[in-house]
Amino acid sequence: MMNSLVDFNDLLYLHPSDTLGVNLVNEQLVGTENYRVWSRAMMITLTAKNKLGFVDGSCRKPMEGSPILYQWERCNAIVLSWIMNTVSKEIFAGIIYSTDAFSVWKDLKERFNKVNGSRIYALHRKIVCSAQGNLTISGYYSRMRQLWDEYDSLVTLPSCECQTYRAYIEHDQQQKLLQFFMGLNDIYTNFWSQILPMSSLPTLGQAYSLISQEESHRGILSVIGNHSVAITADSPTAFYSRNPKMKKFFSQEPL
Repeated sequence: MMNSLVDFNDLLYLHPSDTLGVNLVNEQLVGTENYRVWSRAMMITLTAKNKLGFVDGSCRKPMEGSPILYQWERCNAIVLSWIMNTVSKEIFAGIIYSTDAFSVWKDLKERFNKVNGSRIYALHRKIVCSAQGNLTISGYYSRMRQLWDEYDSLVTLPSCECQTYRAYIEHDQQQKLLQFFMGLNDIYTNFWSQILPMSSLPTLGQAYSLISQEESHRGILSVIGNHSVAITADSPTAFYSRNPKMKKFFSQEPL
């Protein structure tokens, strides 16, 4: 069989699990509103399966008479089926007669990859108005990360190694840290209000880790019902004394 002659790392290699009925992602494409999430999820999975070349145009159909033509057509059909398995019935009806995965992918991108000021405004509004509410720290942080990632994908800037770009990245991370703090419930006000005057702020990931630990600590205190300990533990200084790695943030001079 042709597949037995194809190297495992070759784009034309088909793993036994690469079958027509596979549903690669949980997200179903319904239109403009979720195209970017769907396409991102699909690209990650296609990269893992070494089949991204069939949708980005880098693995084109061989000439007639080529010994690998049949294997390419098999792979193309598999990738095309994967796309069809993850779109709505309405979209499916419009691509069922297509025979080229690259053409279908390109068509879907042209139809649904719409970026406009209204979407950017809506995302920005969601970010600045987000609040923890009834969410756990993990749930709140995950929601913020999703909004930030989508916003960044719409307003990307050219990357370089210049000082200006590095300063922009640093500023962007600081803004996200402030947005994260602003949306936290009031019980964490003392926590972040003592961090902000420091000359060196923690990264967003460090801040999330610290607040998650504080959330867990509060949960333990709530279970045991030790109110006197809980009041003492509300002090950010007390919290940091339990986390020696982060004491450095409270040992620095204010700005």
